[in-house]
Formats: sequence, structure tokens, C-alpha cells
Amino acid sequence: MAVGSRPLVPSRLTPGGIAHGSRRAPTSVIGAYVALTKPRIIELLLITTVPTMVLAESGWPAWSLVAVTLLGGTLAAGGANAVNMYVDRDIDALMERTQGRPLVTGIIPPRNALVFAIALQILAFAVLWAGANLLSAVLAFGAAAFYVGVYTLWLKRTSRQNIVIGGAAGAVPVLVGWAAVQDSLSWAPIVLFVAMFLWTPPHFWALAVKYADDYRAADVPMLPTVVPIESAVRQMFWYTVALVISTLVLVPVAGLGWIYGVTAVVLGAMFIGGTVALRRHPTPANSMRLFGFSITYVTVLFGAMTLDVLVRYGW
Repeated sequence: MAVGSRPLVPSRLTPGGIAHGSRRAPTSVIGAYVALTKPRIIELLLITTVPTMVLAESGWPAWSLVAVTLLGGTLAAGGANAVNMYVDRDIDALMERTQGRPLVTGIIPPRNALVFAIALQILAFAVLWAGANLLSAVLAFGAAAFYVGVYTLWLKRTSRQNIVIGGAAGAVPVLVGWAAVQDSLSWAPIVLFVAMFLWTPPHFWALAVKYADDYRAADVPMLPTVVPIESAVRQMFWYTVALVISTLVLVPVAGLGWIYGVTAVVLGAMFIGGTVALRRHPTPANSMRLFGFSITYVTVLFGAMTLDVLVRYGW
């Protein structure tokens, strides 16, 4: 698959908007509450959770545990995203990409959105604790708290490294998935966490290249808006190199086989090649091709990990 191909999670990219914000405003109250949770971001988080559970189980986990973990993860991420929209409603009104969000259009009062977000977090903790274990519940709540407290309230508006540090929250679902199965952590989920942590900057910065004017209008210092584009893409390249190395480290650490290993090498080479292409021609169109491929990369890589485990150990 070429770097410019359509992402394998098509709902992540739409003709007029992106997974991390949409120009189309919800027209119903129910749709607005759903939009508060940023379901397209949740979709990608869950794509990493189930394969990690398969790896932890060395086979397919009980369907009931998968369902509970996905439900709890969805509620936790949705609650964190809703708080993010509550806090960012002022800058969302300044950015063309986010002007259709529910708190900007006024279809939901801010207080109601905050109550909704808190309720989701409480429910998420209860679901994971009762249906999986306390460790998975604590990890999910910790990720939400980190996303809101460190990224949304602190770094997003103050630091060019906002998404680097704050993006760690998006890597926690692999820890939650592993903990739900094993009720403990080990080196394999930690390596997966590092990989997702390293994936986040090139993924988000590719988007920021396209929407640099939006971020400048809202005074949000995403890296491509505050340094020369060449410098930003150079950092994207090195993060991608580190990402690929971490995915290969997982082979001996988790005892994975050739299906995952070959896939990681091929996809890694394509991802690195995409950053090189963007460095040579730093256009919004090329940045969006790389952004789209970054989603395909995660989807196929974790799919290959699942297949590798199931082929070797069975269902």
C-alpha cells in the first residue's frame, strides 16, 4: 500500500474534516452528546486495545472480557474527550476545523457537557473494576486525568511539546488491555506503550501542517506552527525512526513471529519514507497523506500482531 493510499480506517478521514475535529455540526442533541466523546479518536484507541489483549492471553480472550474492556475504555476516553471540549470551547470557536463542535454551536450547555463527562468517567471506572480488575480501571482513569490535567489544561496552550508529553495518554489503552487480561504489567505492554507514545508526534504534527493557520488563530503552539516546517518534519522523521525500532524490539520481548516482524519492517520503511517525502515536499497535501498513512500503519501493525498470535497459539 502506498503512503498516499486511503487509510484502512475510513471513518478517520472525511472529505471536509479530520478525526480530531469536524466542520459538520451535529443536528440533534443525542448526536451532539456522541460528538462530545470524539468517537473517531476512540475508534483508533480501541484498535490497539484488543490486539494487546490477544497478545496478553496468547490467544483470543473471553468475549465477555473483551466487551467489558472495550466498553470501559470507550467510556473513559469519551469522558476525557468531553472534558477537553469543555475546556477548549473558547479556542474551538476560533478554529475553522472545530467550529461545528457542540459547545461552540450551543446545542449543549457547557455545564451539561461537564456533568456528562464526569458521569462517563465514574461509569468507566465502575465497569472496568467490576468487569475486569482494579488495575485496568486505575490505568484508564489515570490516562483520562493525564489527558485533561497535563495536556488540555497545561501543555496544549503553553508548550510546543504539548502533543509529545500529553500524547502519552493515548498510549495507555495498550496498558489497559494487557492489565484487563493479566491483572499486571510486564515488558511487552511497556514496549507497546513506548511505540504508541512515539507514533503520536508524527501523526499529530502531520495534521498540524495542514491546519497550521487554525492553530495560529487559536494561539496553540503546535510544533509546525512555531518552527520552520523543515525543522518540524525533521523531528517527525526521528520520532518515526524511533517508533520503528520500538516495534521491532517487541519481537523478542513478546515472542512474536515472522508475520508481525515482516509487517513491522515493511510498514516502518513506508512510514519513514513518507516523512522523507514530506521533508522534500512539505505541502499540506503531502502532510495529509502521511497523516492518513499513520492511521493505516497502526491498524495494520496491530492487526498483524493479532494474526501472528492466533496463527501460532490458536483461538
